[in-house]
Formats: sequence, C-alpha cells, structure tokens
Amino acid sequence: MNKEIQEKYDELLQVARDYMQRAYSPYSEVKVGAAVLTASGKIFGGCNIENASYGLTNCAERVALQTMVASGEKRFIALLLTANTQKTLYPCGACRQVMTEFAARMDPYIILVPKSGKIEIHRLSSLIPHQVQINNLHVDNETQHS
Repeated sequence: MNKEIQEKYDELLQVARDYMQRAYSPYSEVKVGAAVLTASGKIFGGCNIENASYGLTNCAERVALQTMVASGEKRFIALLLTANTQKTLYPCGACRQVMTEFAARMDPYIILVPKSGKIEIHRLSSLIPHQVQINNLHVDNETQHS
C-alpha cells in the first residue's frame, strides 16, 4: 500500500466496521461493510442490503461506490471490505466490474479484512484481469459485419 492509504487505513477500517453494523442481511446473516478512499482523500461507506429476491441485493462495495458518485466523486484509490465472516470475503463479479468503472487508469488497492483479522491486499487488476472498459466498447467499422 502507498503511504496515503497506510495513513488512512485505521479510518477506512472504522468506517467499514461502522457500516457493517448497519447491514440488512436477514437471509444470509452475513454483514458486510465497505469503505472507499477517493483520489481527493474523502472516505465513503456502504453496507450490504439484502432482498428476498436475491438478485435485487446490493453489495456493500456498490453501495459505497454509489454513495461516492452521488456525493460528486468519480475516482477511488482504495476500497476496504470487512465482514462478520471468519474467512476472507471477496467482491463478487458485479462489484469488481463496478469498481473498474470508477478506477479510471488507476489500479486501486482492494483491502480485505475478515473477522479473523487476516488482511489480504490486492490490486483491482489482479481480481478482474480482463476488464470491460469504455475503450473496449468502440465499434471497429472495418470488422463490423452487416
């Protein structure tokens, strides 16, 4: 981790833990909290919000990123994820792709902290090596078929 993230680690962890306590998880009983550190140094939190229709469940990571965007920020440099599970909880594929949207050309740190306290630190690119990004979506007229 870089120095800025190291200096904000305790605050990130506290925000994620605070949000974890707010989680709505009556079905899985897994409580998850996330904290996002923006490029401008602000921190935003989120918790998982389950729904009886599982596909409508919102993960803590996406809630934190959506709060970040709703507050006017668009880029993050680190995301800390914690849960009430003993084993490490990894972001789902949808969350990884949403993270990619707001990572720009940066490669944010993803910090995973389970209840056991065994910290894992990854770069987003190692969690989603083949990202769908805006620059991959341009149509190449020479290869387009009618």
